[in-house]
Amino acid sequence: MIDYNRVAEEIKYVGLYDFILQEIQNSLGKASLSKEEILDALDKNPKILEEYKSTNVVNNISNIHIENVAVNTSNDQMSSIAKNINSNLNLLRDIEKYTLSFEESPTLVFIFSIEFFVLFSVQYFIVLLGLKDWQWEIYGTFALSVIIAWLYAKKQKEKYNINNKKFQQVYTETESLLKKMGMGEGVFFKMQ
Repeated sequence: MIDYNRVAEEIKYVGLYDFILQEIQNSLGKASLSKEEILDALDKNPKILEEYKSTNVVNNISNIHIENVAVNTSNDQMSSIAKNINSNLNLLRDIEKYTLSFEESPTLVFIFSIEFFVLFSVQYFIVLLGLKDWQWEIYGTFALSVIIAWLYAKKQKEKYNINNKKFQQVYTETESLLKKMGMGEGVFFKMQ
């Protein structure tokens, strides 16, 4: 549910995507690109789109470019489909961060940051505060924090895997609902 035209516009004009623009420029050997040339590069090289999507997810920007569908109360069937689409779109936006692999996620950086803080705290307590008599207890606390961090990381990795699968399933379902309403043909393409 990514709009090609929006992607091309953002790559061309938004500074966040300058590295992608430069990559396309280098591959084509041109200093300036038109929107059509960027669209052509997106068609020919799926890696560019993956970089765009990853950049968005890391920066908490949604790759779901379609807006919620207006609910038509005069037709119950279409109204029900529109409500399902809107519900799915909201869910997709909420769990989109799980489309990154866990190894690329900010969660892993957060876990490592806390562990480095704990490690430096251990050294502070032992060396600077002169608590050498308690060093084994302090090291034990550090070892315990490593085990807790590992268990937490394992749980988060599982959560990423589950939500990634759920995202793919809901995405496919939403696409089929959009087609039932006669929307999305030729404008949007699947996330890979």
